[in-house]
Formats: sequence, structure tokens, C-alpha cells
Amino acid sequence: MKEMKWFEEMEARIPKNEVRTRFAPSPTGYMHVGNLRTALYTYLIARNAGGKFILRIEDTDQGRLVEDAVEVIYKTMRQCRLEHDEGPDVGGPVGPYVQTERRYLYGEYAQLLVERGHAYRCFCEKAESEEDSGEFDRGDDPCRSLSREESDALAAAGKPFVIRQRIPHEGSTTFHDEIFGDITVENATLDDQVLMKRDGLPTYNFANVVDDHLMGITHVVRGSEYLSSAPKYDLLYKGFGWDIPKYVHCSPVMRDAHKKMSKRHGDPSYEDLIAQGYLTEAVINYVALLGWSPGGEQEIYSLDELKGVFDLHGISKSPAIFDIEKLKYFNSEYIRAMSPEAFAAVAEPYIRQAVKDERFDAAAIAALLQQRTELLTDIPEKLDFFDTLPEYTTELFVHKKSKSDEASSREMLEKMIPIFEAIDNWNDENIMAAMVNFAEANGLKNAKVMWPVRIAAAGKAVTPGGAVEICRILGKEETLRRLNIGLEKLS
Repeated sequence: MKEMKWFEEMEARIPKNEVRTRFAPSPTGYMHVGNLRTALYTYLIARNAGGKFILRIEDTDQGRLVEDAVEVIYKTMRQCRLEHDEGPDVGGPVGPYVQTERRYLYGEYAQLLVERGHAYRCFCEKAESEEDSGEFDRGDDPCRSLSREESDALAAAGKPFVIRQRIPHEGSTTFHDEIFGDITVENATLDDQVLMKRDGLPTYNFANVVDDHLMGITHVVRGSEYLSSAPKYDLLYKGFGWDIPKYVHCSPVMRDAHKKMSKRHGDPSYEDLIAQGYLTEAVINYVALLGWSPGGEQEIYSLDELKGVFDLHGISKSPAIFDIEKLKYFNSEYIRAMSPEAFAAVAEPYIRQAVKDERFDAAAIAALLQQRTELLTDIPEKLDFFDTLPEYTTELFVHKKSKSDEASSREMLEKMIPIFEAIDNWNDENIMAAMVNFAEANGLKNAKVMWPVRIAAAGKAVTPGGAVEICRILGKEETLRRLNIGLEKLS
């Protein structure tokens, strides 16, 4: 074990007198909604208090590591604008910020607990991993009763061992959570969990405590499934003589009243939601409200607004149900609130999936879509008529509301084609005037003229925008070509 001076030097590095939170994902998969919510709440607590937000990669579970998962974490954090002040990629005063790069620390701290009697070496063959930590009945682990001399002799002889936490058999442990309040657990219900595995790596529960302390973490945000582990964490902190951070345990995000969200059951990750056409800003806003309430009626919050209003005591004890229709509503609200230029920028890739003809202006098409779009992925199917006029039957020209039928539609197209041919400056104003003036001169309602023009121009009854906008985007030549096709169908 290191000399006490080494431990004192480690303590001296810890930042003081500031709120410090951490998001500590394991690179074992994608960023699911619960992970994102934890990252967001952790970030907002720090920003609301003017503190520091730290990113730590917890990669001690080497068997479950997923290639490129760390890059997915970085990418997601960047897209969501959850900028960290310290982390593997930016450094900081208490690095390294990857657990396997800190492995030299954990054995020393585990040995310190052994020296103080709060942990012991277990040489039993079934004590290999964290999953085996409950293998023995309370008090029946034969290694727990080994004398110090016996334990040292076995270790010196090279016999493999894990290090287990020594939980008191008697009494109880009370811990405080900012959401759930004080919780008391009988020590007799707690098992002697593994702290250090045979491979020299720490278990998640032990590395968490050591790293949180050495990084000066003041608030620990995690899922309520870790409430049962909190008494063990408290006993570790007390064994070291360290201050206990504020615990913030969040209830799970549920797919329905009975089941937690799970990637295995097809529930979406953050990346899935973006691929499905949701805006990052809408996802962040909705996820913030999954189990947290700011009070009042307001629902739409920018990230900057969330920084100002977030109070961890608004977090609910009750599970939150992920409502995809509610998220869709948020998304549509965000889309409608965007500037036309911003919407055109995000919509253009989807527009170009369907409209590859560069003659048709993507920004002009986006203007038709903005107030009619819930998901960006809905865009392509709305635009399939631009590049190629669909095959359609003359039944589309029949419309009760405008009192259009095939005969009247044929008459409208016969009259409008030469009027359109005479337009010199092909724009919305002149296209509209041509149809409105004709309708007024002939005692007709505008729809009587516009309906057959729109059907002939688009070849479908439901389109973003009306006859004027569609004709303008198609251009004079293509509009006249399509109107002549429609007239031919009706003749």
C-alpha cells in the first residue's frame, strides 16, 4: 500500500467550493433515453449553480465494451450541446477521466480499506466477479473470518483473490436522497460486495465511489435502481472518512405503465429518434420533462432556459412514461418556431431524397412544408410528384366542395392554359391573379379554377401548398406540360 503522503497528495488535487457533477456512461451501447436524461439533469444541475460538468468514461466492464461507443457518447453530447468542462478529450485537474486509465488507483484504495478493517480479501473460487458478490450467505464467507496474518500469507503465496467490502452484521445504515428523502436499510440485508476483481480492475460500485470523491463530485445523479446500492456507498464513504455527495436518484422512464424502456424491446435510442426525424432541441426539451416539472403551464424550453429554471427538487418520485405522440407534438412546435432559413437547412436533405431535379428550389419547397411537418422523415413522401408526375385517374378532378367534376375541370384547363402561356413574369402574384381574375370574370369561386389546376400540376389530391405555389416551383414550362397532360386525360 502507498504511504499516507500519497493519499494526502491525491486529496490535495480535489477541487473545492464549487458544485461539480459528472455524467459517467459505460461504452457498452447507444445513448438510450434514460442515459440522455441523466446526462441532461447532471448538466443542468451544474449549469444552474454555475458549477462544473464532468464527463467520465466508465469502461471497467471490458466484456461488454462496444466498438465506437465512446465516439457515440461524444457525438451525442456535442449534438445536444451538453458541453463538459472536464473529460477525456478536454482534460482537467483530476484526470485521467477514463477508468481503465485510473486502474493504478483502485487497488491502493481497496488496500486502504483492508488496512482499516472495512474490506477483506476473498480467496474463494466463486468470488471472481461482481455478479458473484451475493454467492455466500451473510457471514458464511470463510474468508471474512481469516486473520490478517492468514490473509497476508495467502496473498504473498500468490493465491488469487478478490477484495470484498466488510458490511457490519448489526445495526442499520441511513442515507439521504434529494428526491426520496431519508431511507434506512438494515445492514443484515446487505451483502459483502466485491470491490476489486481478480483481474485487478474495480467493480462499478467501488470505482464509482473512489472516482466521485477524487473528482470532487458534489451531486450524483443516477437511476432509482441504484437506491439499493446507496447504503453500501455510504459505508464506503464512511470507511474512508470522506464527505458523502448529494444523491439524486431518478425514477425510470417507462414505455408503458408496466415496462421500462429497453433497446431490446425496440424502444428508441437518441440516435434512433434523430434518424426518425426528430430535432435534437425537441428531444432535449421533452426528455427534460420526463419526470421533472418546472411548475406552471409552460412546456417549451430552450436549453438555455432550462439552465435557468432547473431545480432538482422538481424531479418526481414517480416513473415517467415515454409518450411518442407527445414528443411528436414537441417536434412540430419546434419546427413551426424555426426561422424559414433554419428549417430549409434541416429540411433540404429530406427534400432532396424525393426532389433530385435541381430546377426545383429546395428553399421554396421547404416554405410549403414548415407549417405542415411533424417529423422531418415525413417530408419525402409529400414531394414525390415534383420530379415525376404520378400516374393518376380523372376521378381526382371530382371534388364536391369546389363543385368540380371531369367536365368542368376540362373546361377550366382549356381556359387556363392560354392564360398561363401569356404570363411573362412567372411568380406567385401573377399566377394567383390569373386564376382569381378568371374566376371573378366568370362568376366562379376561386376553388373551381384552382382545384383542377392543382390536380393536373401535382397528379395527387393532397399536396403541401396549393395550385399557386406548386405551379411557381414547377416553373412555367413544366406547369404547362402537366396541364396539357391533364387536359388530354379529360378529353
